[in-house]
Amino acid sequence: MKFYIKSIPFYLLTLLLIACGNSENNVKKEDKSSKPTYQVTRIKSDTLEYELSLPGELKPYEEVTLYAKIEGFVEKLSVDRGDVVTKGALLLSIEAPEIQQQLLAARAKQREIAEKLSFSGQNFQRMNRASEVEGAISSIELEQTKTRFMGDSAALSAVKAEVAAAAQLAGYRNIKAPFDGVVTSRLVSPGALVGSGKEPLLKLAREDKLRLVVAIPSKHANALSTNTKASFTVNGAPGKEFPVSFSRSSRALDPDLRSLMVEFDYDNSTNTLSAGAYAQVHLHLRRNQPTLKVPASSIITTTTQTLIAKVKSGKIQMVPITTGISKGEMVEVYGNLESGDQIIIKGNSTLKNGMSINAVNTKKYANK
Repeated sequence: MKFYIKSIPFYLLTLLLIACGNSENNVKKEDKSSKPTYQVTRIKSDTLEYELSLPGELKPYEEVTLYAKIEGFVEKLSVDRGDVVTKGALLLSIEAPEIQQQLLAARAKQREIAEKLSFSGQNFQRMNRASEVEGAISSIELEQTKTRFMGDSAALSAVKAEVAAAAQLAGYRNIKAPFDGVVTSRLVSPGALVGSGKEPLLKLAREDKLRLVVAIPSKHANALSTNTKASFTVNGAPGKEFPVSFSRSSRALDPDLRSLMVEFDYDNSTNTLSAGAYAQVHLHLRRNQPTLKVPASSIITTTTQTLIAKVKSGKIQMVPITTGISKGEMVEVYGNLESGDQIIIKGNSTLKNGMSINAVNTKKYANK
């Protein structure tokens, strides 16, 4: 009986310790179960390659609008719309009598001064020989003769320049083709009065080679390189695709379009296509350096910003980002993030900074 009474305190102590242990385990379970559970994945870094389709326009490789440099009347029009011309071919002549008279007058003046120079030169040579005989002529007479000769020589040089200028001006009467091409527009007729830069006369374009011009939005600009390949289609040739390679770019963004103007040259020697046609351009682009990409479902968009819920040590950090290119389920992102960072796969507006969560890793996006 005494043994039984002494054992009671021992049993009570044991039961108390067991109860405390169970209580602590229950608290831990309750703490863990009270945290929300989210699936997480790690941010990947990759050099993004993707396809992009944009509208473009085919333009002549060279095109020009021709104007008259002098005033006059159209004397002869040698071409019409659609005519194929070669470089240097005469397209149009202008009748300008005043300019022709200026040239004739300058040439007459040149002949007159040339004759005068010939006379003064002979006279100077004669006086110079005579000066070798002592006392034959005075030094003053010799100097005067030399001065006249030098003056006539300078006058001839000046009038030659006048003749050259008048001849050049008269040459503007004839308008010639600056390159091989086709006349795309004839804007005057014979007899029309034309003036110095007043009205266009003809339009000429080179179409055996075309420029495919495309405006590349700024977010795609650094995915473009000299190795960029493209192809295009036009409504005028259904079912056909035309491959082209990068030729040149504006390097700077167009201030109005906020786009990079890019050109691809196309050999049109068979006249398959026409300048002015609209094209649908298919580009294969590749970023010039690795960028970060995340599942599209992880991005949280609010009225003021775009965010990613990053998880560190079991707590959420809301990181502001900007998005780039979307490819399948993945989206390119820029922000205070690094490759390998853990993020919540399905972001939502209930996620807050400092919020504790249970993170469950998934490999669903490992190969995306």
